[in-house]
Amino acid sequence: QVQLVESGGGLVQPGGSLRLSCAASGTVFAIDAMGWYRQAPGSQRDLVATIHRNGTTAYGESVKGRFTISRDNAKNTVYLQMNSLKPEDTAVYYCNARTHDRVDYWGQGTQVTVSS
Repeated sequence: QVQLVESGGGLVQPGGSLRLSCAASGTVFAIDAMGWYRQAPGSQRDLVATIHRNGTTAYGESVKGRFTISRDNAKNTVYLQMNSLKPEDTAVYYCNARTHDRVDYWGQGTQVTVSS
């Protein structure tokens, strides 16, 4: 089992920045990739960014050039630096961990609201 604890959400003005963190515990040796997904009211859960244990990253189209995902393997923690935030980035952001055998674990979610 893998447990994920997220932090760093909140309210920010358009153009501002936030950094999300997600700390993993439990059977962390089994994790291949970690990442972030988001879900706005009435919408499906969409990919924001993922990072493999080897450092390979992938981003959703709408966040490329604005968001950066990074990972500290020693701390079993993944970070999402979000810059130039837009109102359409408002959503609940969920941390994800995928294991070698392709089992997905999810955090409880953290709200990000971009509004003036």
